[in-house]
Amino acid sequence: MAPSLPPPEPTTTRLLSVPLHEGQSKENIFAGSPHGAPNHCLINEYTPGQGIHPHEDGAAYYPVVCTISLGSPIVLDVYRKGESKKPAYRILQEQGSLLISMEEMYTDYLHGIKEVEVDEELHGGEGGVCNWEMLGKEWRARIEDNGGKWGREIRVSATFRDVMSVKKVGKGLGFLSAGGKN
Repeated sequence: MAPSLPPPEPTTTRLLSVPLHEGQSKENIFAGSPHGAPNHCLINEYTPGQGIHPHEDGAAYYPVVCTISLGSPIVLDVYRKGESKKPAYRILQEQGSLLISMEEMYTDYLHGIKEVEVDEELHGGEGGVCNWEMLGKEWRARIEDNGGKWGREIRVSATFRDVMSVKKVGKGLGFLSAGGKN
């Protein structure tokens, strides 16, 4: 019989191990949130050519958002509020990467994904992606071999947040219960 692996640690437990500041181990990024942990996960799928206009997540959420990228890499464009013509930052989200937005990045910027089938200008210089040096060497080599471009495939994101105010609506949704009774 093959040895079994221990069960994987839940994603929210791993997110709670991310310190609020480098070198700090006691407070995690959700320590000041109403629930002390993410209580909401949104799953989005993006097909090639599909994107989302620049937007902010707003006041309904505690100002920390953790996004795990699955599937194809994609460029997230980040704009200063009021300056949505040219991104202030372009972030290449690798397959399996975790992007955490908080503090000024959450409150003072908009984020969006362009509706393109190929992400271009993937390099570390002017007009490139700001996290180029943080990407794995294999990813950088593959992108460079492809002329600084990456054709999109299906990308799925899992976004974890803490909803500031949660209302209990169970009784109001009696029609969802068995037999339609409250």
